[in-house]
Amino acid sequence: MKITKLLIATATAASLSVPAMAEELSFASFVGPLHTITASVIDVLAASVSDATGGDLTVRAYPGGELGAGPVEQYIRVVQGVADMSWGLQGYTSSQFPRTMLIELPGAMLDGAHGYDMLWDAYEGHLASEFPGTKPLALWVSEPNIMIMKDIVIRTPADLEGLKIRVAGAVAADVATALGATPVQMPITQVYNALQTGLIDGVFTGASTLSDFKLDEVADAITVGAPLGVISFYAVMSQERYDGLTADQQAAIDAASGRALSQSAEDAWITQADANVVTAIADSNNTVVELSADEIAAFSTITMSISAQVIDSVGGGAEALAAMQGE
Repeated sequence: MKITKLLIATATAASLSVPAMAEELSFASFVGPLHTITASVIDVLAASVSDATGGDLTVRAYPGGELGAGPVEQYIRVVQGVADMSWGLQGYTSSQFPRTMLIELPGAMLDGAHGYDMLWDAYEGHLASEFPGTKPLALWVSEPNIMIMKDIVIRTPADLEGLKIRVAGAVAADVATALGATPVQMPITQVYNALQTGLIDGVFTGASTLSDFKLDEVADAITVGAPLGVISFYAVMSQERYDGLTADQQAAIDAASGRALSQSAEDAWITQADANVVTAIADSNNTVVELSADEIAAFSTITMSISAQVIDSVGGGAEALAAMQGE
């Protein structure tokens, strides 16, 4: 009996002396580790969570599609438990995010407004139902879309007539169609080859892609200033995984996510885009068109006209956009 008690006491003491193993959350990313998302979202989140929990909870990045390469499937991977966290574009599954994507419309972004504030302002009342099974960690938008072309210089809407233009989602497809182009939806990871081989003539997207996806290597004509809207993004966590954490771990996730993390992402996208435009202008191999006020107006007449149609086609769209715009 004494020996048994001694063994139990020894085992108990040993278990108390061994620190509990840290719990690790996986963050799936379909892009490489040098993409803007890593430093602005994944690293920021990981550092904050680890610091807040004393290393009890950590976040590990799985870049380059290690947990699944398809950009379109990132959201569902979190819901299915393949990854605890991931990020992506609402446009890749546009039908899931009709109200969220209204922020992508030309004219939706108010002067001086931040996309992350607009999205979070509308989230609880209008957007939450579009994120089933997950807890959004960050919601943000890109820099304004520009035209990135190969061998074709765009100065007027007529220049786009009949061209094949890659777009990220349904909203950008409506914009391209209104301008007379043929929209081609594909993940950004396929754009380099599509431009290089002539499968598409150009792309409506932000200037950050010139470096993040090396589009500067295959494109040679850029048009800046047309009202083409923006692109919206999310970073989400499995709600089931979040619910299974301790209260302290949940508090750490809450503190590390939300508007501050969203701002980190949006600021990084814009900073990268601004630097890329400067680099593109300095490259003598490029033709960079900065539209005049009159040229912008010619595009605006067309692109702004579709916004009302799209808003009317989305249930609760007008109310969601009003909430984003603080009305």
